Amino acid sequence: MDSPIKVLIVEDETIIAARISLELNDLGYEVTGIVTRAEQALAHCEHSPPDIALLDVSLKGKMDGIELAFILNEKSNIPIVFLTANSDEATFNRAKKALPAAFLTKPYKKIDLQRTLELVASRLSAKTQKEEVIKNSESSYILSDRIFVRYKNRMVKVVIEDILYVVADGNYCLVTTMDKEYILTVTLKTLEESLPSDHFVRTHRSYVVNLNRINSLDDNQEYLTFSEGKSVPVSRRFKQDVLNRLKLF
Repeated sequence: MDSPIKVLIVEDETIIAARISLELNDLGYEVTGIVTRAEQALAHCEHSPPDIALLDVSLKGKMDGIELAFILNEKSNIPIVFLTANSDEATFNRAKKALPAAFLTKPYKKIDLQRTLELVASRLSAKTQKEEVIKNSESSYILSDRIFVRYKNRMVKVVIEDILYVVADGNYCLVTTMDKEYILTVTLKTLEESLPSDHFVRTHRSYVVNLNRINSLDDNQEYLTFSEGKSVPVSRRFKQDVLNRLKLF
């Protein structure tokens, strides 16, 4: 299932924060919170992690936005967009070291906000986010749980486990889930590299499938089908690899 991209606003000017919130809601994003201090932002990100954080560079209090960004980078993989009205070279150079996903200069236009967040979301969809390693007593699993795609004029996130398969269409990909299809502006090779290799396999030069969603393989071993009634081809080139992977299940 898709859901709105979640954005946290960290801004101590309430009028600006309220305006950003209204515009984000209008653009189809979900605002998880508006906070005015870095300490509040850290607590919010720990309990309700957003997909993107908008941070005012010049926050009041013990920590400014740049210091907050360094701490968030250590604790999470949340992309940061700096909001700044400060064109001071020293501040900019200091902010760059926090490796933000983008800068948004105040005052800004709504189209600037829209394009900035779409750029960040597009970059996230083209590569795997920082991998989270979860260890248990027997083994380790590397998880990457979502991608960001455009759907009906807005960016949404799609949980990777909901993907049935991906089809190449030139420099685009068609991502198919149980009930929707999404167009992604990356090549199949780029997207395949971003998907967890233990769950996805190439079955054809134009198809990558989710092994966990496969329902059956036809008698001639030429098509894989899904319980949702969809099917994808298995080419001779990739057949042996597919068969080897299916033996794991």
